Amino acid sequence: MVPAEKAPDDGALAQWRARFEEHLKSERRASAYTLRNYAATLARFDGFLIGHLGRAANLDHLAALETKDFRAFLAMRRNEGLSPPSIKLELSAIKTFYKFLNKRAGVDNDAIATMRGPKAKERLPRPVDADDASALIEAAQTTKTSRAKQPWEMKRDAALIILLYGAGLRISEALSLKRGDAPIGDTLRIKGKGAKIRDAPVVPAAREAVDAYLETCPYGTAPGDPLFFSSRGKALSPRQAQRTIAYLRGALGLPASATPHALRHAFATHLLAAGGDLRSIQELLGHASLAATQRYTKIDKESLLKVYDKAHPRA
Repeated sequence: MVPAEKAPDDGALAQWRARFEEHLKSERRASAYTLRNYAATLARFDGFLIGHLGRAANLDHLAALETKDFRAFLAMRRNEGLSPPSIKLELSAIKTFYKFLNKRAGVDNDAIATMRGPKAKERLPRPVDADDASALIEAAQTTKTSRAKQPWEMKRDAALIILLYGAGLRISEALSLKRGDAPIGDTLRIKGKGAKIRDAPVVPAAREAVDAYLETCPYGTAPGDPLFFSSRGKALSPRQAQRTIAYLRGALGLPASATPHALRHAFATHLLAAGGDLRSIQELLGHASLAATQRYTKIDKESLLKVYDKAHPRA
């Protein structure tokens, strides 16, 4: 166990929140999205406690909070219009903060450990179908998403989409690849959530698309350079990639659910439909638990039922 650290002299939680955020970033390798959401949640919780307790909270206050206090915060968020899934995420952020404080500062609170978030209806992944994935790849190679888009950028977009769909990568994983990862072989060593390492197989079409992109890309030759560059010679950001796919799906008339992550979902559901077993797909996706992968069996079942309802003469 890490020795308890001395609490900040001013009694406020700001310094502990900063230490926690650094822990998430450097030790747990949390994504920028997770860091932003956890920071926002803890800032709201800190602000709530000022009004709830009548003063800025310190570690002693956190240790003394009861179930009713945590419920009061969650009730406030519910009254502000927060959905049950989002409330559950905020509770998870607070619990994770408490676990950190328990290890680093000896803060012990039994009430938070027993708290349970609201039950939410399971949201199934919404993959694109194979034809739509192919259409996005084709459109990336033929559609200029801005007046200034160069041919190498179109090749880049096509290579990125094929990697997302063909290797089941998260957008953050694809954009974290370096120039030294190319030329890409049969597999890619991927560092996913929680610094979990996996080997993702790469289809020949993806390898060829990346090679075609790199032949024309005017930036980056050092092994540590990004694999995917923006038009200004900087690392392509997730937001830029999302905007490109949003433009392409609009041009094709695809639904708003056709996102970069939907291509990862498509990778899983199409493997499952082709006879892939859940354990293997779990490894390919880098899921920590089989339960996360099992959601795809429900999608495949729903697809079969839709086909039955549409085609069976007695349906």
